[in-house]
Amino acid sequence: MKRLFISVVFVLISISFLNAQQKGAFISFEKEIHDFGKIKESDGKVEYKFLFTNTGNSPLIINNVKASCGCTSPTWTEKPIMPGQEGNVSAVFDPRNRPGNFNKSIYVETNTEKGKIVLRIAGEVQAREKTIKDYYPKQLSQLSELRLETNHFAFVTVYSNQIKKDTLKIYNSSDSDMEITFGKVPGYLNLETKPAVLKPGEKGYVLGTYDGAKVNDWGFVTSRVKVFINGESDDKDYITISAKVEENFSNLTEKEIANAPKIVFEEISYNFGKIGSKDKIKHDFKFKNEGKSDLTIRKIRSTCGCTTVAPEKTVIKPGESSSFKVIFNPGSRKGMQNKSIYVISNDPKKSNIRLTIKGEIITDQKQNANRKYSE
Repeated sequence: MKRLFISVVFVLISISFLNAQQKGAFISFEKEIHDFGKIKESDGKVEYKFLFTNTGNSPLIINNVKASCGCTSPTWTEKPIMPGQEGNVSAVFDPRNRPGNFNKSIYVETNTEKGKIVLRIAGEVQAREKTIKDYYPKQLSQLSELRLETNHFAFVTVYSNQIKKDTLKIYNSSDSDMEITFGKVPGYLNLETKPAVLKPGEKGYVLGTYDGAKVNDWGFVTSRVKVFINGESDDKDYITISAKVEENFSNLTEKEIANAPKIVFEEISYNFGKIGSKDKIKHDFKFKNEGKSDLTIRKIRSTCGCTTVAPEKTVIKPGESSSFKVIFNPGSRKGMQNKSIYVISNDPKKSNIRLTIKGEIITDQKQNANRKYSE
């Protein structure tokens, strides 16, 4: 009876050992979820190491580890882990500018049968107390102690029949008074500081008035304005003013829209195929006014280094056609290209149309090889 009992125990131990020793590599984590609890943003990065053991019978290899966001930076044991040995996957979380709850995933790719394991880190970031630099992050130059919420004063959309006002917050971080004035201000823009003189440590704002009727331009319009502090200005003391100037069609009646011009292009994209770096592409974009009133081309704008030639006609009668030429010079560009040209008109439904030219720029050596092959 005693021998039988010993034999049964031996069999059970053998079975247990065989079950514990998985075939192939097998990764066993101590835990797959870690909660950091409450952490302070001001304390900086936190780290947790997920410990694991290779409970298989062949070397374990971690091929890659990816995080669900850039705020988590994982590292791991990169050398092969022998059966019975331990390793770790380390997750570093950066709470900067991420107040509130977080729940992030780390994807571990291995040579095991399962292949991928998902680890998770969670917690709550307690926001740090914000400083003046947080509220006014921009400084005109290293010499200037005027701080701004941004050095790009964006009016967003301004209609051609609209006067739009907006404000830009500023702060005097110096220990002396500041009188802020502006130079090279375009005629469609008026800027004034409130209060006129900023005392040390005082907050204020720039009041901007943008007159769309005076711009004499269409689409995305930018200008750089010099900033003078107590009559002096550094080379970098300027702010950028921008707005997208559009025609206001919101008050048109259904009848007016039905009788409006309608711009229709034969094609909105042109593929020039493969060209060499010394080749120059010329293409005509043809269009027609299929509406019931005169079509006016307000502006043709290129953002691709292309040259656009003014259309044959800028006012196209109903039923008439016109065209304009695009010239593309590759210059130092290489590889696939996809460039845009914007056409702004008085068509209320398609006042801003995007056209594209695309293709591939190949090296002269590759081009010569292609020619020899075709011959």
